[in-house]
Amino acid sequence: MLPEEQLQWLVDIEQIKQLKARYAAACDDDYAADDIAALFTESAVWDGGMMGFAETREGIREFFRNASSIVGFAVHGLSNPIIEVDGDEATGHWYLAQPMTLKGTDQAYWFAARYEDRYVRTTEGWKFQHVKITERAFTPYEEGFGKNLLAPLPA
Repeated sequence: MLPEEQLQWLVDIEQIKQLKARYAAACDDDYAADDIAALFTESAVWDGGMMGFAETREGIREFFRNASSIVGFAVHGLSNPIIEVDGDEATGHWYLAQPMTLKGTDQAYWFAARYEDRYVRTTEGWKFQHVKITERAFTPYEEGFGKNLLAPLPA
């Protein structure tokens, strides 16, 4: 790889990391739906597994408008990014460690998952094309992972 290609590769990876950080910050800001939607392409997919599913930027906006009525508190801790850039497309894998509560309950949960993302470079910069969340653990705080790895979502 030539030096200018290496520099572009590093810039692309950092811009994708910033995109993911803005996503996490908007989620932790009471699921700011307009801010989250702006990070996605018009034809994007958000597949949250047990948390839900949405297609298109507008569908994602509507989904997250409702999220703040379900989740009372969340902190998205992201780590271990592996980002592969191929021209104007890229993939990313991340781990999520998220303490959270659901509205209307006093129950705290640990949520652990893996993100698998696809990104595209647009005239506005990098955007999400597809986000997939695979649950690794969803457990009441008091029980911990050892006793209850994947508890069902309360009805």
